Amino acid sequence: MQRFLCAILVALAAIPAIAQEAYPGRHITMIVPFPPGGVADLTGRPTAFAMDKVLKQRIVVQNKAGAGGAIGMAQVANAKPDGYTIMMALSSISIIPEAEKLFERKSPYQMNQFAPIALISADPTVLVVRTDSPWKTVKDLVEDARKRPGKISFSSSGIYGTLHMAMEMFAQSADIKLWHVPYTGGGPAMNALVGGHVDALASGPSAVIGQIKGGKLRPLATWGDKRLSALPDVPTFKELGYDVEFYIWSGLFAPAGTPAPVMAALRNAAKLAVEDPEFKAIMTKIETPIHYLDAPEFQKFWDKDAAMLAAAVKRVGKVEDKK
Repeated sequence: MQRFLCAILVALAAIPAIAQEAYPGRHITMIVPFPPGGVADLTGRPTAFAMDKVLKQRIVVQNKAGAGGAIGMAQVANAKPDGYTIMMALSSISIIPEAEKLFERKSPYQMNQFAPIALISADPTVLVVRTDSPWKTVKDLVEDARKRPGKISFSSSGIYGTLHMAMEMFAQSADIKLWHVPYTGGGPAMNALVGGHVDALASGPSAVIGQIKGGKLRPLATWGDKRLSALPDVPTFKELGYDVEFYIWSGLFAPAGTPAPVMAALRNAAKLAVEDPEFKAIMTKIETPIHYLDAPEFQKFWDKDAAMLAAAVKRVGKVEDKK
């Protein structure tokens, strides 16, 4: 009997140790809510690889595309908050709930279902057309669009996605009508432009810089407050007299309610990842400046950006999918 009681006490004493097993004890899944080839994917993969080294566990990148990113984001929002599911999201994370309000539909997720880990990058979008297009400048495109309302097409990562919103803001500022052709992500949207299926695209620099250097795409303007160092000859829309500014940022998130010790481990891994020489080399190669912010600063950044995007969605109003 005494031996039995001792065995029970030993087992009970071991429970806290089991419950507090060191994190991570197995591989982590990083959801990228877009197809391969877009900004989130191009940023997510080197981030995952660099975080692997810190956490000593593999981070498996899983592309979960659809509905402008909403399908993958909803999956993470409803995932178990244990640190084994994280997400590399874009600024569209703030747009989708606001867009759903316009149509009086239930959003597939709410922003308070996510806990920020770190901001990794933030770049203004770039307006590109094919080099065989007739438009050499924004003025050329605007003048043509006014002559042919709704005839010039542009691709995007999905209705109300980041690439869609940037173009809608420009079209509204220029008082022109363009034809929106949504795809499942930035990669397919760019392929549509290069393949001649659409006429224009707003994209993060990392996804188009190679095509620009390769002579296939021509940049006309950027949505930043200053010129991109990678494209010093390309004017900003503000320089050209259009009051539009838009950034595609990439940030890491976990489901809300993830335990504080786990969040601390993920934040530390992200902090060390952006200092990794190999990570820096990859980001330099795709011409994407690292813009790291730890969770508290990222939360402030996100709150401010989300408020700006909510106002933009209201200004743009209801936009039907015409594909």
